[in-house]
Order: sequence, then structure tokens, then C-alpha cells
Amino acid sequence: MPEHLRTDPGLAAPDDFYAALMELHRDLAPEDSTKVNAKLVLLLANHIGDMRVLREAIDAARPKP
Repeated sequence: MPEHLRTDPGLAAPDDFYAALMELHRDLAPEDSTKVNAKLVLLLANHIGDMRVLREAIDAARPKP
């Protein structure tokens, strides 16, 4: 069965993830924060590994006019 982007809540502790993400960015210069975000996106994309799911995520993240 093909995978699709999961948009329903999937984190057991979303507040813990948010806190870890904020801690990751604490005291970073804006350009370093941008680099960390890019690295995290690439690591998670590699973990997902399914281009169809990644394209769905890209489309879901795209700003709407």
C-alpha cells in the first residue's frame, strides 16, 4: 500500500518536541538557525525516504496566496 503524508496528530508528546526544537535554536544567530532548520529537514526527509510523501509535504507547506 502506498504511503501518504500523515497530517493527523502523531506525536505522543508534541510539547516535548516543541521544547526540544526551541532548545536547539536557543542562542543561535539567525543564519545558524536557518542552517539547523535545513539540516533537520534533510535528515527527516532522508528518514521518510519516499519522494511521493515528501512532495505531499512540500505542497502542504507551500504558502497559499
